Amino acid sequence: MFLNDSGLLVGDTIAAVATPPGRGAIALIRVSGKEACTLVRRHIVRWPNENRHATLSDVVDHNGALLDRALVTVFLGPQSFTGEDMVEIGVHGGEVVSALVMAALIRSGVRGALPGEFTRRAVLNGKLDLVQAEAVGDLIDAQSQAMHTVAIQQLNGKLSQRVLELRERIIELEAFLAYDIDFPEEDDGPISHGVVLNKASKLVYTLDQLLATASTGEVVRKGALVVIAGAPNVGKSSLFNAILGMERAIVTNIPGTTRDAIETVIDVGPWPVRLVDTAGLRATHDIVEQLGIEVSTRYLGSANVVLACGDTDEKVEEAVANIKAMTSASVIGVRTKADSGPSEASIRVSVVTGDGISIVLESIVGALSVQHGPLLIDAPILLRERHRYALDVARGEIEAFRLLWSQERLPAPVAATHLRIAAHALEEMIGTVDVEDILDRLFGTFCVGK
Repeated sequence: MFLNDSGLLVGDTIAAVATPPGRGAIALIRVSGKEACTLVRRHIVRWPNENRHATLSDVVDHNGALLDRALVTVFLGPQSFTGEDMVEIGVHGGEVVSALVMAALIRSGVRGALPGEFTRRAVLNGKLDLVQAEAVGDLIDAQSQAMHTVAIQQLNGKLSQRVLELRERIIELEAFLAYDIDFPEEDDGPISHGVVLNKASKLVYTLDQLLATASTGEVVRKGALVVIAGAPNVGKSSLFNAILGMERAIVTNIPGTTRDAIETVIDVGPWPVRLVDTAGLRATHDIVEQLGIEVSTRYLGSANVVLACGDTDEKVEEAVANIKAMTSASVIGVRTKADSGPSEASIRVSVVTGDGISIVLESIVGALSVQHGPLLIDAPILLRERHRYALDVARGEIEAFRLLWSQERLPAPVAATHLRIAAHALEEMIGTVDVEDILDRLFGTFCVGK
């Protein structure tokens, strides 16, 4: 065992309860490290005879007292999640059983794992790269189908593979220059100036395409912000509940009931959406209601789409006009309570029968598609600012090289330093170089036991 640069003890055996606390059918305890099998075996009456084969065993404490009857599975390294020997103990759920088993393991020399330490070891042992490790966290945190799909793709290495391909192209260009520098008198003659410039231009173009996915990635990660707004008591909360299909917001006929924003994440077609019910917009002397209206105004300022609600055509027109003055978002007029009378509004909705809800959802999808283009999540997408920054650095360095090369202002060895910096930025992104500080920030946000 030794301390790394971050003060983290490396080489010891760690354990954690990998399932959420509370009442449940099963609690899973994970143990990983060089001595995982030796230390856990002290507390298992029937040790599994086969690797990756679950065995029903008694779990005992240091005195031999029975703690639980559990399923024990051994995963010998390097063919395990962490790349080390691992043992998983599936005990009965609840607070007490898992706590007693953890206490017994710690008494035998196992250390409680830090947040994300299992995944961190997987990265350090070459089982995952850094982008894949981030995808593990994204998969756990996913609140929409789109986020789940993108996280699965990144966990499977789709984005990593694209970045590695770009890195190889940069290295190929470096080698191209090095050959010309080291062997200028070879029979093939000097490398064509135009060929080098063309390869650099194609690299910049490819990086631009990948960087362009960052805005879509932000929507996938956070959800497009769709705000329900309008005057008090026009059916905003009823529309919110109708879209959700459940009673989430309190609905009354008292103006100003919604005093704060209520937010939830849903899938609207292919798009993940943060749907927000806001306080009614009106002049008021009620201090608490004023605070709610201020919150509504802030949401409108950052919205992607606003559903401007009114219970008459006139109120819809008034709401659309007022809200357009407050936001740059796409504003969709919605006539709520349309079952109470005829309407010429663009979208009529009955929250009682559900009529018109599908049209509202289709309109949201249409507005988001106009803003961002079709949501294409089959190709690699940038989900994190760290990814965008690394690619932006690489793009800037290659562009600087291209400019110098086209103007022939510097010798090839000096101009080529830009290519080395670009390659290093991509290497840092996927974790092929020392990125201990990045690991500290990344895994500090993970669940304990993952």
